[in-house]
Amino acid sequence: MDGQSKAGDARSHVPPLLFVLAAALLWSTGGLFIKWVTLSGLELSFGRSLLAAIAVAIFTRREGFGLNRVTALASVLYAALLLLFVLATKETTAANAIFLQYTAPVYLLIFEPLFYKEKFRSRDLVVVIFCVLGMSFFFVGKLRPQDVTGNLLALGSGFCFACYFLLLRHTKARAVNRASSVIYGNLLLVIIAAPAAWKVLPHISKFDAAGIVYLGVVQIGVAYTLFTLAMARGVRSLDAGIVGYVEPVLNPIWVYLAIGEQPTSWAILGGAIIVAAVVCHMLLEARSGKRTVDLG
Repeated sequence: MDGQSKAGDARSHVPPLLFVLAAALLWSTGGLFIKWVTLSGLELSFGRSLLAAIAVAIFTRREGFGLNRVTALASVLYAALLLLFVLATKETTAANAIFLQYTAPVYLLIFEPLFYKEKFRSRDLVVVIFCVLGMSFFFVGKLRPQDVTGNLLALGSGFCFACYFLLLRHTKARAVNRASSVIYGNLLLVIIAAPAAWKVLPHISKFDAAGIVYLGVVQIGVAYTLFTLAMARGVRSLDAGIVGYVEPVLNPIWVYLAIGEQPTSWAILGGAIIVAAVVCHMLLEARSGKRTVDLG
């Protein structure tokens, strides 16, 4: 057996959930590097998305680059959520930006019954109420004007995130490369951000360039590949979702440890309520699903 075969066997014995954890850890570093890079949100988005599109295209090239109406719309939403998140992180604290982006499940609970004819249950309403309560805590206390702007941008990113996932459930989205919306969404953002980035690129510092390379190739490209590899190996959506919440928990921690940005007590409380509500909902969903299978 040659070295490559041994390496392949070793990878096959790695629990696939560890790939999800690795992806979440990489995603969680986004806030730190967005804060560290001195470029504006649009300037940063240009380089990050260009490298991310190239990286994901290389990693998933065997699945082709097909595009249809559903994935085209998903690409627009993906570009919007990326840009809004970067702008939000530049305006407000990393904790506010990531926790408010992770309000996406709230919108999903509301819109999925409408789009896919699913039942809206009282349990879903309870989760929505708690998450909305958590959201409200980000808008109390001593807020700078940019915090309010950043918080609203983060909420917009969460809304686009939810709509993006709604489209990914569509049957037409599964008919092409599952990474198509990521590739074309990043390319769309490159076009949008190009005018802002064109003047600054010739004068970019080595520090900013290194940050952009990391954000594009590693924080998006490698992380997305690890996540899709895990899903392809049979990781349940529930397990991936729960482990994925490592991202909003660690994101503000890295920023605090590296640059000392401390979220407000209200933001920490609001974020804790949102994460707890969504994870508890996931666990209850798993229990009810298992009970249904057992009864069947």
